[in-house]
Amino acid sequence: MALLSFEKKYRVPGGTLVGGDLFDFWVGPFYVGFFGVTTFFFAALGTILIFYGATLQGTWNPWLISINPPDIEMGLAAAPLKEGGLWQIITICAFGAFISWMMREIEISRKLGMGLHVPFAFGVAIFAYATLVFIRPVLMGAWGHAFPYGIWTHLDWVNNVGYTYGNFHYNPAHMVAVSFFFTTCLALALHGSLILSAANPAKDETMRSPDHEDTFFRDFIGYSVGPLGIHRLGLILALMAGFWSAVCIVISGTLWFDEWVVWWDWYLELPWWADAEGGVNG
Repeated sequence: MALLSFEKKYRVPGGTLVGGDLFDFWVGPFYVGFFGVTTFFFAALGTILIFYGATLQGTWNPWLISINPPDIEMGLAAAPLKEGGLWQIITICAFGAFISWMMREIEISRKLGMGLHVPFAFGVAIFAYATLVFIRPVLMGAWGHAFPYGIWTHLDWVNNVGYTYGNFHYNPAHMVAVSFFFTTCLALALHGSLILSAANPAKDETMRSPDHEDTFFRDFIGYSVGPLGIHRLGLILALMAGFWSAVCIVISGTLWFDEWVVWWDWYLELPWWADAEGGVNG
C-alpha cells in the first residue's frame, strides 16, 4: 500500500526528454514515454529476427540457435543477410533497445526528482556490451571478432578467445575485474546479512535501528561506512567490475597480441632478483 500511495506523486506530467505530453502515459503500473515505445520496437524487431535466423538455421532448439557475425574476411563491410547481415541488424536493434531503456530510466528519474545513478550504472553495462560487439571488432578490423548470439556458440567464443591469449586469467585487467566482482559480493553479502539480522529480531524483541548496524561494524572491523555509504560502495564496486571486465577484453588483440602470461615478464626482470642465482639472468 505504501507504494500505491506514492502513485499520485509519481504520475505527474513532465520530465520527458522527447515527445512532450504525447508519450507521457502509463500502461498499468509501467511508465511508457517515447523511449518506452522505441524500446518495445527494437526489442520486438530483434526478437523476430532471431526467430527468423532460427528458421534459416533449421532448428528451434534454444541451445543450438546461433546468429553468427560475418566472417573475418569480410572486415567491417555490410554483410548479406544470411552471411552475417542478420547479426548486424540484430546488434543495431540491441543497441536501440538498451539505449532507449537507459533514456527511459532518465525520464523516470526526472519525474521522481532523483539523481541519474541508475541510468548511469546501466550505461556502464551498455559500454561493456559495446566493447564486445563494436569497439573491439572495429579496432581489430572485422565484425567477425564479435561474439555470436547463441548459448553454446557464445560459450565456445569465450573459450576460444581465452585460449587465444594463453590463460586469460593472467590478463591484469581481468584480475582487477574479478577482484571487484568478488569484493562486490562480499560487501553486499555483509550488508544484506546485517539488514536481515537487524530487521528480524527474536520473538518479542524490538527491531534494531541503523545505529545498531553501525555499532556492529565499528566493533567488528573498526569502521562503518553507514547506511548510505554501503550503497554507494556497492555501486562503485559493481561499476568498476563491469568497467574492468570491458577493459580486459578490449585490450586483447588490440594492445596486446601475445599470451597474457608473457605480460608478467616485467615482474621477473625486476633488478633486485633478475640477476640473482636461479633468476631470469642468473
